[in-house]
Amino acid sequence: MDYRIIFTIMSKSKSAFFCNNCGYESTKWAGKCPSCNEWNTFTEELIDSGKEKESTWEEYHTNQKGTTVIAINEVNSLSEKRIDSGDAELNRVLGGGIVLGSIILVAGEPGIGKSTLFLQQGLLMKEQVVLYISGEESIQQIKMRADRLNIKNDQFFLLTETHTAAIFKAIKKLKPTVVIVDSIQTLESNVIEAAAGSVSQIKQTAAEFQRFAKETGTPVFLIGHITKEGTIAGPKILEHMVDTVLQFEGDRHYAYRMLRTLKNRFGGTSELGIYEMTSEGMKVVTNPSAFLIAQRNDALSGSTIAASMEGMRPLLIEVQALVTQSVYGTPQRTVTGFDLRRLQLLLAVLEKRGGFAFGMKDVFVNIAGGLKIEDPSMDLAIILALLSSFEDLPLPQGICFAGEVGLNGEIRAVNRIQQRIAEAEKLGFEKIIISSFNQKGIDTKKLGISVVAVETVEEAYKLFFNA
Repeated sequence: MDYRIIFTIMSKSKSAFFCNNCGYESTKWAGKCPSCNEWNTFTEELIDSGKEKESTWEEYHTNQKGTTVIAINEVNSLSEKRIDSGDAELNRVLGGGIVLGSIILVAGEPGIGKSTLFLQQGLLMKEQVVLYISGEESIQQIKMRADRLNIKNDQFFLLTETHTAAIFKAIKKLKPTVVIVDSIQTLESNVIEAAAGSVSQIKQTAAEFQRFAKETGTPVFLIGHITKEGTIAGPKILEHMVDTVLQFEGDRHYAYRMLRTLKNRFGGTSELGIYEMTSEGMKVVTNPSAFLIAQRNDALSGSTIAASMEGMRPLLIEVQALVTQSVYGTPQRTVTGFDLRRLQLLLAVLEKRGGFAFGMKDVFVNIAGGLKIEDPSMDLAIILALLSSFEDLPLPQGICFAGEVGLNGEIRAVNRIQQRIAEAEKLGFEKIIISSFNQKGIDTKKLGISVVAVETVEEAYKLFFNA
C-alpha cells in the first residue's frame, strides 16, 4: 500500500516590537530602546496575519515607471511648480506656495485649530479639486464647521474613511488635485495587521500616501497629533518621509495662532505664519507687530520691546519681567514663551559680570501675546526688562532692542539687522539699541530712527539708569 503524506504550507502571522518614541523595530521585547535610550517604550504589533491582503495604492496606479540609472548632467533643471493656496501666510510658510507632488505633515495640540485651518485652506483653493479625508469627524460635523467659515467652493469634496484601500479607490474615481488627510493617526492599511495609530500603521499609511503624491504629482497634507511632551506622535521616521513639517501652535487662552516651519525641502525653515482665531475661522494677521505691542503701558517698569526675527519676518514683541524679593528658601524662575535655561544663563551673566544680586530674587518673564520665541536677539530686551524691574524704573518710551548677550557680558551681533531697524522705524520707534558689531554697513543718515550701539551689558545699564 502506498502512503503519501501531504504537507500544507500555511503562512504564519508575524509580529514585531516597536519603540513608541522613535519607531525602532525589534524582533523581541527590550526594556531600553537602543536607538533613543528610552525605557519601557516597546509594544508588540501584528504586522502580518498571513491572510490575503487587499490592494493599496500601487495596484490602482497603472503607469508604473521602470527603474533607470541616469547621469546627473543629463537631468534637466526645472523649477518646482507651485499652487497658490489663497492664503498669504501659508504661502510664506511653504516657501511660495504648495509644490506639486509634495507631502506635508501638519502637527499641533488638540483643539488648537488644525482641522479648522485646513478645512478653510481647502475651501479657499477654488481653482483646485480638493478632497478632504476625515477619519475623526462625520460629514455633518465638517459641514457645520464649513458653514461657520462661510466660504463657497463647488470643487471641494468630503470623504469619511479610514481604510487606505477604500480611500485610493475614491481618489482614482475623483482625481483630486489636492488631498487633505485628517488625521494620519486614524488611517489603517490592510497590509499591516495592527491597530490604527500604531507605529507600523503610521509608517505604512504615510508611505502609501508618499508614493501616491510622488507618482501623480498631487500634493498631500497629513494632519497629525502631538504627544504630551510636545513632539509629533508616531515614529520619528514619519518626519523624514515627508517633504515639509509644519507646527501649528499657540496658547488656547489667546486668539493668536502660529504656523511654524520645522522642515522644508522646497524653501527655508523657521518661517512663521500668524493667524487670529475668530468665530468665522482663522484670519490672517498682516501686521503682527502692531497687535503685539498695542496693549503696552510705557509708564510701568519691567517692560521692553524686542526687535525679533521669525524666519524672514521681523516682529516687534513686548517683553515683561517682574523681579521681587523671594520669601521662600529657593527663588522662583518662571518663564512664559521663552527658554527657562536661557533665562538662567542671563541671570548668571548679570550676577557675575554686573554684580546684581538676583540670587535671592523671584524672577518672572513673559513674552506678551502667547508667542514662543527662540531668537537669541531677545537677550538684550530681556536683560533690560530685568534691570528695569530690579531698579523699579521704567525705560523711556519709543525704544526697542536687538542684541544677543554672551557669557562675558558682551552684546553680540544679530542677523538681518537692517530689517529689524526698518520694522521699528515703520512702527514709529525713535531709537533702537543694537550691538556695536552690527554698526558696519548701516547708513544712519538715511534712517528716520536713532541707532545706538553698545558693547556690554554694563554700558547698556549706564545708558538708562545713570550708574
